[in-house]
Amino acid sequence: FEKDGYVFPETIKICKSRGAPFGAIAAICGGLSYFYYFDSPLLVHLDKINEGSQQRIALNPDKWVDFKLQDKAKVSHNTQLFRFSFDPSAKLGLDVASCLITRYPLAPDAEGKTKYVIRPYTPISDPDAKGHFDLLIKVYPGGKMSQHFANLKPGDVVEVKGPIEKLRYTPNMKKHIGMIAGGSGITPMLQIIDAILKNSDDNTKISLQYANVSPDDILLKKKLDLLEDSHPNLKMYYTVDKPSENWRGGKGYITKDMAVKGLPAPCKDSLILVCGPPGLMNHISGDKAKDRSQGELTGILKELGYTEEMVYKF
Repeated sequence: FEKDGYVFPETIKICKSRGAPFGAIAAICGGLSYFYYFDSPLLVHLDKINEGSQQRIALNPDKWVDFKLQDKAKVSHNTQLFRFSFDPSAKLGLDVASCLITRYPLAPDAEGKTKYVIRPYTPISDPDAKGHFDLLIKVYPGGKMSQHFANLKPGDVVEVKGPIEKLRYTPNMKKHIGMIAGGSGITPMLQIIDAILKNSDDNTKISLQYANVSPDDILLKKKLDLLEDSHPNLKMYYTVDKPSENWRGGKGYITKDMAVKGLPAPCKDSLILVCGPPGLMNHISGDKAKDRSQGELTGILKELGYTEEMVYKF
């Protein structure tokens, strides 16, 4: 999408938290990533929907706002989790499913003008979480923004604008939602999964197929597995390109056969969500258009009989 004269690539990142103080969890359990798995030793806890009076909104879609880094933790060999704080009496102002825009300034050019590195990210924390939001970010060796995040220290600030709405999710909008994600493309899926599972009045079935390079690249797998174990309307399927010796999931790219067995059939009561790197997008559904609109549906989803109305590309 394009905003303020900048064109942003589609990168998205998402989760949920509650329980012991952040610092204690990070120190005792090996990082903030653990915070996303347990509220008690046995259960995943999903925050209840909060109904209350109108609150001040921390985000601003028209103005850059500073958010302070509270803490960060390593999630995988190339992914980190970042928690940013704001006034707990305010509401973040994020809808499901939406993303934020972040920026940081580069050194002034020869004419003294400041240019910015700008990237979108999707918070993985509950939109109703009090006083903080969390970003799950894959750190690339040559990634200007991800390297900037990796070098942040608690107390540093990041400029944020948003939210930028993607898919406006409403409870029971479809009977069955199928999801295909690759790598950090899991983030918008998590945002929607959490919204469905914390709402006892939402009866939507969810089928998620998650593709990664190796088992070690599967982000927040413990959280996903625990959610599946405690919610019969969530079904998970993992596939990897480089399986380990003891791997029991799928192997290789998501195939037509995997999609037929694991996703809802094409119909007006189902919706397929797709998010991942360009290779996955082209294989599954075709990527978005250059203007960041949905573009033409291609790939195995079209071959299986889905229409453009039945598929949403993040």
